[in-house]
Amino acid sequence: MAAQQNPIVLQNQTDDLPLLLIHRPPFFTILPLTHLLSRHFHLLDPHLQPPSPSHPLPLDDFLSLHAPSLRAVVVVGIHPFTADHLRLLPSLELVAGTSVGTDHIDVAACRRRGIAVTHAGYAFTEDVADYAVALLIDVLRRVSASDRYVRSGLWPVRGEYKLGSKLGRKRIGIVGLGRIGSKVANRLRAFGCRIAYNSRKEKPSVPFPFYSNVCDLASESDVLVVCCSLTAETHHIINKDVMKALGKEGVMINVGRGALVDEQELVRFLMQGEIGGAGLDVFENEPNVPRELFDLDNVVLSPHSAVITPESIESMTKLVLANLKAFFAGEPLPSPAQEDQI
Repeated sequence: MAAQQNPIVLQNQTDDLPLLLIHRPPFFTILPLTHLLSRHFHLLDPHLQPPSPSHPLPLDDFLSLHAPSLRAVVVVGIHPFTADHLRLLPSLELVAGTSVGTDHIDVAACRRRGIAVTHAGYAFTEDVADYAVALLIDVLRRVSASDRYVRSGLWPVRGEYKLGSKLGRKRIGIVGLGRIGSKVANRLRAFGCRIAYNSRKEKPSVPFPFYSNVCDLASESDVLVVCCSLTAETHHIINKDVMKALGKEGVMINVGRGALVDEQELVRFLMQGEIGGAGLDVFENEPNVPRELFDLDNVVLSPHSAVITPESIESMTKLVLANLKAFFAGEPLPSPAQEDQI
């Protein structure tokens, strides 16, 4: 999510509204979300504490002060929400996420306490799928590299730029055929691509070949699109063996999480020409990106923005509100986090 400076002052803080904790990094908020929630809840934000000789309180003290009354928290973006936070909130019953992934939330600790966890569901699915295809086209057809070539004045000096590669009929391996992966598959089928996939388990209703081993999938693919959830099992699921199997002409697209890929190995493979190219929207140590990638024309870099459009943010805010309303009304949650979303 894009950072916003000067967050709004909390509104409608009346005693008859339920308390809601906003958990976010400093100087980072989603204004449409905050505006919407402030109409329905008394928002408590540690970064917007009222002026007082004893304020601002340290986060632990702030949480402890309000802990007896706090039943729900909204986790903004991918700000970590850990077991340490949970220990300070004994009355907590709901953690409402604003992202599709929940790897930044200690879901296991929540489940041990019986705390429900929700995520952004389908709010970002279409936009992330679009972005994955855009990154792939950019890498294959060298769109960004060609733009730099023209802007730098090299076209009249060096002549025509080197050719890109056709997307149609490419063999696409999708790692994680969930909501986003399925949308990516549908889009790439329209280009005449052949789809195969890896997931935690085979999906009987899916018409694509299933590979239980990612290396086997990579060896039969021209492109790997990585869009699975980040878990302990999928950490570095794309390792040097997978990259070697993908081969020197292979392309990798990552719109999942940075830690799904062994980033050091990826940099080495790209620098040595052992992989054909990459389109990366996510990185292991965001916002830090390996500088070795900056001068590679076969790599397209993006600042974790695949999810961000005005439309997707609107969908997300409505879904977060729907989850919160359902929780306080004792109704089923619209988008509970599942055990495994790969």
